[in-house]
Amino acid sequence: MNLKKITGLLLFVLVISACKPNPFTGKKMLNMYGNDQLFPMAFQQYDQFLDENKVITGTKNSEMITRVGERIAIAAERWLNANGYEGYLKDYKWEYKLVDDKTVNAWCMPGGKIVFYTGILPIAENETAVAAIMGHEVAHALADHGGQRMTAGALQQAAGTAIAVGTQIGGVDPQKQQLIMQAYGLGSQVGGMLPFSRSHETEADKIGLIMMAIAGYNPDEAAKLWVRMKANSGGKAPPQILSTHPSNDSRIANLKELAPFAKSEAKKFGINSFRPIGKKLSIK
Repeated sequence: MNLKKITGLLLFVLVISACKPNPFTGKKMLNMYGNDQLFPMAFQQYDQFLDENKVITGTKNSEMITRVGERIAIAAERWLNANGYEGYLKDYKWEYKLVDDKTVNAWCMPGGKIVFYTGILPIAENETAVAAIMGHEVAHALADHGGQRMTAGALQQAAGTAIAVGTQIGGVDPQKQQLIMQAYGLGSQVGGMLPFSRSHETEADKIGLIMMAIAGYNPDEAAKLWVRMKANSGGKAPPQILSTHPSNDSRIANLKELAPFAKSEAKKFGINSFRPIGKKLSIK
């Protein structure tokens, strides 16, 4: 058996053994990294990030970030317990921090380590929109998107190595080999990694809407938030096929379409009305 076939067989075995069900979609997801591997790395990186940045504490906004985060975490646990995934969050170490940074961003590391930058608050405008952002970022962690992306990157690199070795053994001239590798790099990125990332964003939008609704926040606000996000970007964005995220317009349309479903899910938990949108955030 030649090297290409051996490599392909090993990759196939690895892919099959690394598949596990996504509790939110029921689909098999490819993740070679367990919580025992991912979480310690994430926690260490999170602590290092906090040491190197200005964390805001003791303000209304920092307390609001914690309050919203705790409600979303409780909503996630309620949903998971109700759907047969008791203990799913046992290794999570939830932490919610507001960081003084003008960047329009927020993120959640594997294991529940969350950061909001002050730069995103003027666009959020209110607590309900913060819940929409929080739900989306937490959803990435709940659905193991970090581990899946690391796995996809490792497999992409392994396949590239296999192609490079195979073309060398096959006697392909160096110039043609370079063209093959360039074509593989572009094809695997545009045809594989970017759509993979976009699917994660869309999945996180859906899960996030459900979490915010169960937490008592109106999911209708998520689409309005993204209208403001689009306005903040000046409408400038790369073509969707070349982006890791869906286009603003498709995202807004998708959020509007998914909001009624999120409300119906919340009703299963006795949530028939939502918290007030909240006063406009005071940004100082």
